[in-house]
Amino acid sequence: MGQVSRLRGRLRGWIPTGGGVRPEDWARRHRLLTLLLASTVVGLTGLGAALGGLDLVWLVTVLLILPCVLGAVRLRGRRLASILVALGFTVACGGFVAMLDGLTEAHFSFFIAVAALALYRDWAPFGAFLVATTLHHAAFGAVASEQTYGHHGAVTNPLMWAVLHGVAVLMAAGLQTVAWRLTESEEQRAQADLDESEAHLSIAFDQTPVPMAILTPDGAIRRVNPAYRRWLDLPETLPDGFNVRDLPLVPTDPNSLSLLEEQARTGSAVAFTREYHRPDGSSVWVEVHSNGLRDRQDRLRLIFVHCLDVTEVQRQVRQDALTGLLSRAGFEEELARTAAGGEPVSVLYLDVDRFKAVNDGSGHSAGDEALRVLAGRLTRCVPAGSLIARFGGDEFVAALPGPTEVAVRAGRAVVAAFAEPVPVAGGRLQLAASVGVATVSDPGQAEQAVLAADTAMYAAKRAGGNRLEIFSEQMRVAVRQRIVAEARLREALAGDRDVTLPVVFQPIVSVSTGHIVGAEALVRMRAADGLLRGPGEFIGPAEETGLIVPLGEHVLCSALRQLRRWGQDLDYVSVNVSPRQLSEADFVPTLARLLAETGLDDPARLVLEITETALLSTIADLPARLDAIKALGVRLALDDFGTGYSSLTWLQSVPADVVKLDRSFVAGLARDARKASIISAVLWLARSLGMTVVAEGVEEAEDWDALRAVDCPAIQGYYFSPPVPVADFEALLRTSAFVHR
Repeated sequence: MGQVSRLRGRLRGWIPTGGGVRPEDWARRHRLLTLLLASTVVGLTGLGAALGGLDLVWLVTVLLILPCVLGAVRLRGRRLASILVALGFTVACGGFVAMLDGLTEAHFSFFIAVAALALYRDWAPFGAFLVATTLHHAAFGAVASEQTYGHHGAVTNPLMWAVLHGVAVLMAAGLQTVAWRLTESEEQRAQADLDESEAHLSIAFDQTPVPMAILTPDGAIRRVNPAYRRWLDLPETLPDGFNVRDLPLVPTDPNSLSLLEEQARTGSAVAFTREYHRPDGSSVWVEVHSNGLRDRQDRLRLIFVHCLDVTEVQRQVRQDALTGLLSRAGFEEELARTAAGGEPVSVLYLDVDRFKAVNDGSGHSAGDEALRVLAGRLTRCVPAGSLIARFGGDEFVAALPGPTEVAVRAGRAVVAAFAEPVPVAGGRLQLAASVGVATVSDPGQAEQAVLAADTAMYAAKRAGGNRLEIFSEQMRVAVRQRIVAEARLREALAGDRDVTLPVVFQPIVSVSTGHIVGAEALVRMRAADGLLRGPGEFIGPAEETGLIVPLGEHVLCSALRQLRRWGQDLDYVSVNVSPRQLSEADFVPTLARLLAETGLDDPARLVLEITETALLSTIADLPARLDAIKALGVRLALDDFGTGYSSLTWLQSVPADVVKLDRSFVAGLARDARKASIISAVLWLARSLGMTVVAEGVEEAEDWDALRAVDCPAIQGYYFSPPVPVADFEALLRTSAFVHR
């Protein structure tokens, strides 16, 4: 019994199960076979006419085929309709054979019908045809053998030929059955693979925490995963006809393209981030990604969508974490939207003056606390509805609806508010702000308005800070000039600096003897055209961009090399040090390294000139830094003395060795007794503090005489020589002394 069961199982494995054709595919095949059956009536009629007349055989055949065609068309059930088609083909093939008087080749029609009926992939029509064909060959072969088998042997022995024909048809049917079975096996494997893929897709679709949905091109929702339902609080089962337009999300911008429109327009993957409103009035930012599924005609069939709620991320991008104001990205987006309204919009660009000193001196926590306080003051100073942002560091920007006058009033209020002391943990900070104002009326110029206000702010800062400036075209020209100067300076620093940034020297002369006792090192920039450009064209941009640091180091190196070369022929060289250089944390270590590398015999032969601006820059550790410079043996000079409101204070608080009187005191000294009195007082005070004095800007012999009269030790100016290259300066050194002309 076990062997029989195994044999049955094997046979069952080789026999097709039948069915399995989808309804739409079966209907298409049935229409084809019914049409072929109906066409046999036309074919047999034409054949009968060609053979000499439509006889009884033709009439009986046609009358039997037509009911089969009619039943195949009218009946709804699959099986009976397909059986009628099978019987109709049996009649058509039998009539065809009879009309040709049993011609052997006419029997080929049965094999054609077997192959055609296999399209049903159903045992009922297939079996009905095999049974009907066998009965036809047996019955008609015995009754009308001449019209069934067209040769003498079949007429005398019709049963044998009926068996032979039946076996041939069965073999053809068997081969069709094998092909049928193989096709079923392949489809079963394909279906198994498809089921596995769908299972994987279902797991990925349903179990992922990312909200996902499948849509049709007209917006009907075919399927959503649990995460999508939870995200939008949708019911477990969506109502029929539920559309994306029924979702509880409404785009903030009604003019934006919908997902469906964008998907149809692009024909490829779509990704965007948009703000939507919920029914409760809250807003949510959604990052949407979609891919379209298209058929072979490139028609969009389905849209696969997954959504990421990026509200918190968008808030972090659009909002400054420290102050709660808009970030740069959020401000730029809102400004473009505000400017699109067509009304004038004014921009305030603010920078807190010398804020770096707050972080350096009081710590970053105090700086952060101060920024939060200033953000609150700014918010109170501008009209309600203004856009307010922190662009990073100590820069704030505000956009106000209205003309320039509105922004100017608000800007002045901001300057006054920022000048009030700021309470922080451990004390109060005295701050100030530089404010720039620009106005835009064209929506496409919003970004340029911010740049223009930034330009005006820098103009306010260069003018001393704690003030407001309104943008003008002259400022734009100045900015372009600074950009060009910066580019030239960068190019010069990248080249051979001894050629592109030559250092020149102006002699410092003893008042009493006329001998050169020192020199001031100054830098020039050689442009691409070979011309030398003065410091007025590039020192300002160098200070603003920080390029003054490598530039200053280059001047120091050149000065130290020349000092060593000139030896005892020159007492000292003075070099200007900018506030930006002095504020660098590694300035003193760099100075020590350069002194060691050049091997200068006496560091006191180097004098660093420091302006009052540097002393006012509130460098946190300025006293300690000046003491460290002095500890290296380098001397210090107070440059441009007398131009600041507190210069006399620096004489007692700064460990200076030299005081350089500004040229404004020297010009016209011989004709101004008051200037002579002031210089005499400074000389007396400097001597009492152990300092020496150099008077700058001597351009006339009378100035030399007047300075000799008040016993000033040293002088410099164009009367003796302008700043000259090294070779020319060495020629001056070889001169014994300058002679009064």
